[in-house]
Amino acid sequence: MRRRKLLLTLAALTLGAAGGVFAAPDKLPKPSDRDLCPVCGMLVAKYPNWLAIVVYKDGHAHFFDGAKDLFKYLGNVPKYAPGHQLADIAGIWVTEFYGLTRIDARQAFYVVGSDTLGPMGNEFVPLATRADAEDFVKDHKGRRIISFAQATPELAARVDQGSFD
Repeated sequence: MRRRKLLLTLAALTLGAAGGVFAAPDKLPKPSDRDLCPVCGMLVAKYPNWLAIVVYKDGHAHFFDGAKDLFKYLGNVPKYAPGHQLADIAGIWVTEFYGLTRIDARQAFYVVGSDTLGPMGNEFVPLATRADAEDFVKDHKGRRIISFAQATPELAARVDQGSFD
């Protein structure tokens, strides 16, 4: 039941993207030297190549040291951000691996199980296109390509343990 609720919420976020208030990638807030990932507690500014961002409708932002922690967060916002709700999220951004630019997390493709490690080990590697993801899989021994909707907190926990199926 919890998984179904999460999938429905993620679907609503995806469908609502066109009508939401989203910052342009070059206008996104930047983490300070003291901003911590709400999931793992790491200083996020130290890892700009892996940065993920959630921006709320009121302009408040949370930063993550990788997409994997972002998906853990989205699966349990009340735990990681008391007082915030999924419904109040205006935009979700990840850093695209090849271009190191911010892209809409809902549109990205993610490779899991590769030889490329993030700040917290095994990671969801964000890529802008399916073709880029397929190339990355070949070049970096990736195991799977997944979409935003497939990137569940349960999968993130398995990736932490080195399981990519």
